[in-house]
Amino acid sequence: MIKTRITEMFGVDTPIVMGGMTGVGYAPLVASVAKAGALGFIVAHLYPTAEELEAAIRWVQNETDKPFGVNLTILPSLTPIPYDEYRRAIIESGCKIVETAGRNPVAHMPDFKEAGVKVIHKCTSVRHAVTAAQLGVDVISIDGFECAGHPGEDDIGLVVLLPATVDKLDIPVIASGGMADGRSLAAALALGAEGVNMGTRFMATQEAAIHNNVKQKIVENTERDTILTNRTLRNTSRVARNAVSEEVVKIQQDPTKTIEDVRHLVAGVRGRVNVMQGGDMDGGIWSTGQSQGLIHDIPTCAEVVRNIMAQAEAVMQRNARMVA
Repeated sequence: MIKTRITEMFGVDTPIVMGGMTGVGYAPLVASVAKAGALGFIVAHLYPTAEELEAAIRWVQNETDKPFGVNLTILPSLTPIPYDEYRRAIIESGCKIVETAGRNPVAHMPDFKEAGVKVIHKCTSVRHAVTAAQLGVDVISIDGFECAGHPGEDDIGLVVLLPATVDKLDIPVIASGGMADGRSLAAALALGAEGVNMGTRFMATQEAAIHNNVKQKIVENTERDTILTNRTLRNTSRVARNAVSEEVVKIQQDPTKTIEDVRHLVAGVRGRVNVMQGGDMDGGIWSTGQSQGLIHDIPTCAEVVRNIMAQAEAVMQRNARMVA
């Protein structure tokens, strides 16, 4: 067994994390990930009210006594998001692990600290990781340019970003972006990480409550089948290459175009309804990482975790023999 500061801090069996994924991180998948020995996160925003979020947390708690957490992504929104109510629901449910992302979590830290909640903050740059550590977060999850969703604007791959971050921090660091198998885990540990975050890998599992067409597409796609949208808006997103994302990029070749010119194409609800639920692979924007080039099957969560750990241990044992 591989033991790190992440396994010790959170009481998980493996240093594998399934971070929050919009449209994917529902309670049943998180319960399956937890039972498999990894650390999964319910996405608060998938539940319209704090009461529904708390019910989801309670449901997972009834399913397993294994650790899991809640993702709280802090972003500006035209529709007010009940962050204070979400935070209260997390604390009152007894959940002790939170993953924050987006803007820094300074407004939430006092209550979480008082309640003994450990906070993992997801960043895309060394400077933001340093700031988050100064605010008192317990762990940094550092997202390399390979990641699905928002890779930031610096375009730094994980093989450089990860050790650069580790060099600046005393708290544990989780490697995120491009992680999909045991080789990924072994490499991340060698670069100083205490664990790995895998999103796309857990999308292509039997328990993920998304259309099977999405899972099959991840298996079929290569590492080249993603595209970057919203670059001109400095709100870059890595999504799957399809008719809609290619249209967005074509429109945005004109730097005078604003979000209003593509809003109908990039709307999150369109992707969730048409693609993630409906299975229309050209029905909207959907997120996937370059790690899809390493994914060739649709196993159970238990099989994913077991296979990753077996491969990582084999790689580390082989490397140890090379030094001996």
